Amino acid sequence: MDFFLILEKDVFWKFKIEDVTMSKSNNLKKIKIQDQKIIRNRELNIFEAMIPVIVLVGMLGFNVFVFGDEALEGSNQFVLLLGGAVAAIVGFANKVPYKVMIEEVAENIKSTANAILILLMVGALAGTWLISGIIPSMIYYGLQILNPTIFLAACLIICAIISIATGSSWTTTATIGIALIGIGEALGISLGMTAGAILSGAYFGDKMSPMSDTTNLAPVMAGGELFSHIRYMVITTVPTIIVTLLFFVIIGFTLDLTGSADTSAMMLDIKKVFNVNLWVFLVPIVVIFLITKKAPPLIALLVGTLLGGLFALIFQPHVVAQIAGVEELTFKAAYKGIMDAITIEVSVSTENDALVDLFTAGGMSKMLGTIWLILCAMVFGGIMDAIGALARISSFMLNLFDSVFGLFASTVFTCIGLNFTASDQYLSIVVPGKMYAKAFKDKGLAPENLSRTLEDAGTVTSVLIPWNTCGAYQSSVLGVPVVDYAFFAMFNWLSPFMTLLFAAFNIKIKQLSKV
Repeated sequence: MDFFLILEKDVFWKFKIEDVTMSKSNNLKKIKIQDQKIIRNRELNIFEAMIPVIVLVGMLGFNVFVFGDEALEGSNQFVLLLGGAVAAIVGFANKVPYKVMIEEVAENIKSTANAILILLMVGALAGTWLISGIIPSMIYYGLQILNPTIFLAACLIICAIISIATGSSWTTTATIGIALIGIGEALGISLGMTAGAILSGAYFGDKMSPMSDTTNLAPVMAGGELFSHIRYMVITTVPTIIVTLLFFVIIGFTLDLTGSADTSAMMLDIKKVFNVNLWVFLVPIVVIFLITKKAPPLIALLVGTLLGGLFALIFQPHVVAQIAGVEELTFKAAYKGIMDAITIEVSVSTENDALVDLFTAGGMSKMLGTIWLILCAMVFGGIMDAIGALARISSFMLNLFDSVFGLFASTVFTCIGLNFTASDQYLSIVVPGKMYAKAFKDKGLAPENLSRTLEDAGTVTSVLIPWNTCGAYQSSVLGVPVVDYAFFAMFNWLSPFMTLLFAAFNIKIKQLSKV
């Protein structure tokens, strides 16, 4: 029995590997890795392992064809459950007990508890940041200092800096990302473009930050060291972000926004409704400070939500009264107004039609659809893991290529495939990391090659898949469907191509040190 230890954010995580007999024939083995389990089923062949994936992709494609943008409102969730049912049938045919499948589903759902709580808190924070005037003030000042020509490039840079400082793409998009979406909409810029720039910067920072959980996890899975991993990521990540930045600069100079809303009139309408001032920015500053001091995101977001409610009472009492439906603000009305903003959809009245969406927040209830999607995705991923399909597909990919480039390509495709099938960013790092570590070593390649590839292909592509936890979260928080921002999230889809390009031309491929 082997153990691996890592110090991450002042907490020792134990990575435990143990074999557990799962059937009388000993065909199933469970390997526990940081509460994530990779199950191997010797009776399952690659064709059987691919059946649920092929069926799921086919059903999702048809479902999107029928429902279009409304597919995520519920039908896609049920399709994921149907995909899980197909995987269960394959499992039954290969002697996998029902109990094992249910246990894996439970483990998968358990692993999403923190993400679900963060989603709920993000909805609450968005509500109080609206009624306190934080988001409207950000939009107001943003309209003054950001013009369409530099806006998208500025979005990328701002989000990259904040994400490096916080180590979290999720926190970045949930705070400054929401405000930038509002500013972009007010400027008349496509929401897909704005979201793509935000996510490109946020995932660059998340990937390069030593405080990021995925940045810590990847080198451990590959058998490397954190700061060596970060230094090695610079080789592919910096060229990718430079190309992405140039892409948004070029777009900025080619935007045709004739006929867009009058910015000065819009700023005037914002001031008619809200008490716009710089004091409200103390709240996001406090939240960012807490994150940089390694406070858990849930605590930071809760503090941001409560401070948002307090600042609403101080600076926007008339807005709170309007939300509560009263003329005069009393203690009871103040409580009702703030709780409504935290929990349900609220709208602040405005005469400007262009500001209606900007002055609306969904609260915690807005996140329930996303949570539903995550839970159904975890059902499919859990059953796929339980029947041994994930391990079989990964093993097949490992044996598909024999060259060094083939090894890199196999790792990239496995990471992306797991993001599609397991719907979990962490599994796309953990599973290939453990399975490919020996293969990289046998080729004489340093572990930094593997850890960098895990991040280039696993971490950043998760946000491009609607039913992945990252794709579901980011599209919900930013209010932009994945299909609308996927092309413009250039950093995210260009990263795996960049790592393959470097591998193909043998650029900076680090060899194992000879002792």
